[in-house]
Amino acid sequence: PTKKNSNYRKGIIMIFYFAYGSNLHHLQMKRRCPNCRFIKKIILHNYKLTFRSKYGAADIEKKMGKKVYGALYLISKIAEKKLDVYEEYPILYKKMFFKYGNKKVMTYIMIKKTKLVPPTTRYLNIIKQGYKDCKLNIKSLNDSLSQLKHIPSR
Repeated sequence: PTKKNSNYRKGIIMIFYFAYGSNLHHLQMKRRCPNCRFIKKIILHNYKLTFRSKYGAADIEKKMGKKVYGALYLISKIAEKKLDVYEEYPILYKKMFFKYGNKKVMTYIMIKKTKLVPPTTRYLNIIKQGYKDCKLNIKSLNDSLSQLKHIPSR
């Protein structure tokens, strides 16, 4: 039986989760959500990756013709509650749901679309490792960062 099926029999409800920022980092995700399972890399169409808030945290916003590269995970509802705390839900982020094939997928997006702020070097390095972990093209991350070139880095 697959992990999903064995968890299902144990009464653990699993959901699909789309990560596009620091949760791409496999080790970090395993620490936060020990039973999570990376499924595959996917693309969210007609959105773009940005960085904002006082933290320079990753966010996505609607933008026709753009793409956000990320990871599809299978997580438990218990893990979702842990992510809610990390993502400062419902204060900083809210949940957004979208369809990927026949799957309902949850992700987090910032509630307030504040001005763009570059990520810290430490946070950016976590995301870069996540891109390697998920075998994502780093060019897409660099394109998102190029929007911030006029803002002093931190």
